[in-house]
Amino acid sequence: MASTSATTETKGRRGSLILEPPNMSLRRMVFVGKTGAGKSSSGNTTLGRKVFRAASSCSSVTKESWKETGEVAGREIIVVDTPGLFDTDVSEEYLKQEISKCVNMTAPGPHAIILVIQLGPFTEEEILSVEKIRALFGEESDKHTIVLFTRGDELTCSIEEYVNKADEDLKNILRRCGGRYHVYNNKGMENRNQVLELMVKVDDMVAANGDRFYTSDAYQGVELLLKAEEEKLRREYEKKLQDKERELESRFAEEKRRLQERVETLTESEQEKEKKIKELERLNQKNLCELIEYKRYYESRLREVRQEAELTRIHESTLIEIINKLHSLQM
Repeated sequence: MASTSATTETKGRRGSLILEPPNMSLRRMVFVGKTGAGKSSSGNTTLGRKVFRAASSCSSVTKESWKETGEVAGREIIVVDTPGLFDTDVSEEYLKQEISKCVNMTAPGPHAIILVIQLGPFTEEEILSVEKIRALFGEESDKHTIVLFTRGDELTCSIEEYVNKADEDLKNILRRCGGRYHVYNNKGMENRNQVLELMVKVDDMVAANGDRFYTSDAYQGVELLLKAEEEKLRREYEKKLQDKERELESRFAEEKRRLQERVETLTESEQEKEKKIKELERLNQKNLCELIEYKRYYESRLREVRQEAELTRIHESTLIEIINKLHSLQM
């Protein structure tokens, strides 16, 4: 994504502008990397629960971007798990759909891009996947990226020693990312210290970036689109709720009026009148429950408008620009 130098309320370096001050108690994190690197397992470890379906081999289990929220280390975090966006056998339509979802789910921009790399030989395929990730997010995203090594249980030395002995291609990636890296043992989800250490590194990186999350022209455009779509859906649901309330209240009032008239004209015994009055009370209770349920339903839809808005595809020209960059990269 091309970075931007447009003026906003808060100014930052090119490619790191924000539309509004970030919520310091919130962290948006997107896990990216080659298929089978351990993105889903790392998302699960971070959240402390199995919410993303992880692969048992190099096959891609995650077929679409998925977002989950949770509380970690005293802050709310949003974790976005991405599919094999950079696999060679995916269609252009699939790419457009998943790139849109990835951007939408992390808008107005991620605080941390977690580049997941499996311990072991750093192959040409992995080098290409890293380049494609940079094509997707833009070169300025390096300042917001942390390399996360997986399969930490297979380490026979410290992670620092492993990095020092790494080949030049991997060291170059690490230099681009400001030397930031971490290691996970995803077989030890109960080891929360490894997660706390990652969150500290994320916080330090965000602070070094002036307490700003990563954003770009595409992200800012998407955020404006999402807010507009949210507002549209909000107005739609509020109108539906108001219309339903008026409809139910009108019907309830008419039913109550008719029943009251019947009670008032009764010539039966007091016992019969008491029976009709109880029937009226039951009707009122039923009507009230129906109204409450409709309110609950539409209010829940109002709370989910952001999620619905995230299904909106980003601007076609932005998608074409990103896909052209991806196509230009060759093994």
